[in-house]
Amino acid sequence: MELLRLLLLAVLASEPAAAGGAETVGNSSEGLLEFSVGKFRYLELKKPFPEEAILRHISSNVTFLIFQIHSQYQNTTVSFSETLLPNASGTGTDKGLVFILRPEQSICTWHLETSDPEPVQNVAIPLSYSESDPIPGGCNLEFDLDIDSNIYLEYNFFETTIKFAPANLGHARGTDAPPCDVKTGQDSRWRLRYDVYQYFLPENDLTEEALLRHLQRMAEVPQVQANAVKVVTLTADDKTSVSFSSLRGQGVIYNVIVRDPFLNTSAAYVPAHTYACSFEAGEDNCSSLGRVSTKVFFTLFALLGLFICFFGHRFWKTELFFIGFIFMGFFFYILITRLTPIKYDVRLVLTAVAGSVGGIFLVAAWWRFGVLVVCMLCVGLVLGLLVSSVTFFTPLVLPFYQRCRLNASALPQLNILSCGFIGSYSVVLAVDSYLYTSLSYITLNVLKRVLHMDFRRAFINVPFQTNDFIILAVWGMLAVSGITLQIRRERGQPFFPPHPYKVWKRERERRATNILDPSYHIPPLRERLSGRLAQIKELFQKEQPAGERTPLLL
Repeated sequence: MELLRLLLLAVLASEPAAAGGAETVGNSSEGLLEFSVGKFRYLELKKPFPEEAILRHISSNVTFLIFQIHSQYQNTTVSFSETLLPNASGTGTDKGLVFILRPEQSICTWHLETSDPEPVQNVAIPLSYSESDPIPGGCNLEFDLDIDSNIYLEYNFFETTIKFAPANLGHARGTDAPPCDVKTGQDSRWRLRYDVYQYFLPENDLTEEALLRHLQRMAEVPQVQANAVKVVTLTADDKTSVSFSSLRGQGVIYNVIVRDPFLNTSAAYVPAHTYACSFEAGEDNCSSLGRVSTKVFFTLFALLGLFICFFGHRFWKTELFFIGFIFMGFFFYILITRLTPIKYDVRLVLTAVAGSVGGIFLVAAWWRFGVLVVCMLCVGLVLGLLVSSVTFFTPLVLPFYQRCRLNASALPQLNILSCGFIGSYSVVLAVDSYLYTSLSYITLNVLKRVLHMDFRRAFINVPFQTNDFIILAVWGMLAVSGITLQIRRERGQPFFPPHPYKVWKRERERRATNILDPSYHIPPLRERLSGRLAQIKELFQKEQPAGERTPLLL
């Protein structure tokens, strides 16, 4: 059987090379898939039908190859042989193998298969490198493969972490690889640098075609440098692990380029992708991220916020309820999330209850004590939280903070600004529960930082694409419209409504002494409540028959 396989490879090697374009489509029924260096090929793998990939006419100046294969969420196995060995095979959605070529070798083969019951669509490519190029994963001591060029990715709700093995210096065919940890000078692998790149897929596009198409921009060094964003550069002394903020439902591709600054050469690892969610989960998967409870909560929150955006200063008590709801709900959610293991839906309901209590408490405090400074302190704190979140969300660096003093005439403007800015942002949060937008991470990143202590090490890059520009324009339009409308409506009006408790007390004293006031003759509240209860009881009493009920007296 082995002799027949060698004869088949010899026949294929003697045939002329076929002209190939940038992309070719593989037919899984052929049983032997031919690849060209630097050419992507689409193929479909099925569980009972493993495939054999072959690369012919390898140039003599090529010293090692990296064969990589990608799928969206179904696992694929790539191996050097049909027998799967831990140190000679890899299984996953983004896997690759490094093949160190022997002298005079011009043909290389790989074994491809999948254990998924459904057919798996893949895109694969072999890339070649010379002896001066660094070898990605050449000094691997952590993972199973002897030379591991793969990027290992883990994610949770808060952060996504990528890990990779250190690289080694290149070497000619037939020679031994340089030792990894014998020397630490400029003639060893310690001179290498690692550039970590991040690439965002189009927002709200979870299709397989989009992923496989964009992965082709992240495989080779020139394409990675031209299309992706370099996040950080690591030295050989740094830990080969980088964390990012998780973006649930947003496709992200990561890759690492290892550079040899002494020889001015480079090589790319195998790119890895994630959506920070599962396509196969029963609920809350990538296709249905928004929970019903989340949609209901933020829709009602947005309706109230929209009202506050345009009429908050006029309806002062409603605004105080809104601010108290945010203030109490925010801190209560943090508290129960960190201290209790209860489910998300229950936490959201308890947060709504606690927020409502906070809103009622703030309204009651204003009604009884009428301390404007305390109420405006809560309003200013919520506004300051949102403004600081926006500041940290953007790449702006403020060189200094200008101090200012607020007087009585500035408080109405501050309150109207808070109504317009905070109320309109509630609409952004509601939109995010239905349609992904990066603007929700303005406050979500703050919440993550409070709930997860290790989040401070994560890079918080997010995409800013067409949907975000549209939603940002809507947010700005609502905020400006609400602020402008309230400023025009409040011209000539008192800055704030009077103290409710004092007004009620003054009216009660006036009614008690002024007998000409019709309200003077209104019965006390207790008598009015007793009368109302008596009327309600009469509704449930059986109607008595008409006529005489006692005998006539003689």
